Amino acid sequence: MAAALVAISFAAGLNVYATVATLGLLAHAGVLPLPAGLQVVTNWWVIGASVALFLVEFFADKVPAFDLLWNALHTFVRVPVAALLAYGATSQLSPEKQLLATLLGGAIALAAHGGKTAVRAAVTPSPEPLSNIGLSLGEDALAIFLTWFATRHPYVAAGLAVCFLAIIVILVRLGRLTAPSRLVRIGLI
Repeated sequence: MAAALVAISFAAGLNVYATVATLGLLAHAGVLPLPAGLQVVTNWWVIGASVALFLVEFFADKVPAFDLLWNALHTFVRVPVAALLAYGATSQLSPEKQLLATLLGGAIALAAHGGKTAVRAAVTPSPEPLSNIGLSLGEDALAIFLTWFATRHPYVAAGLAVCFLAIIVILVRLGRLTAPSRLVRIGLI
């Protein structure tokens, strides 16, 4: 379950509502036996609320500028929910290991969410809307795919999530290194 948690935490950092709804639907379909601590996501009210919020996010995420506000506010939703998913999934472990899994789940979601938000902030000023819409659709699809794929091939899904995390770290470091020269070029420094 640890490998699957890496991928699911990453997916929750991209789109928590799609992740929770996918987990619940997969459990109802008999594809995914969930640990006792995650049974709450199989409740039809939870699935319904997740699908409804996914639909709201689906449209909200396509509106330039509003998507940045939406993503900023969802820092306080995606990360804690990912941490709670990790906590529930590891309820059979010792308290120390459960706490570690909870912190790692939250940290992975924070990294995914931060990378998503940084990319969106870079793309949003673009005058054409298609790149924003394309990114949003890709994020939604990746969150659903990674959640499903983690149930079938947890280690490969975790490997993909780790590769995405490495790309995020590289891009952030590259952005931090080149930002001062870009500011000088446009006359802000």
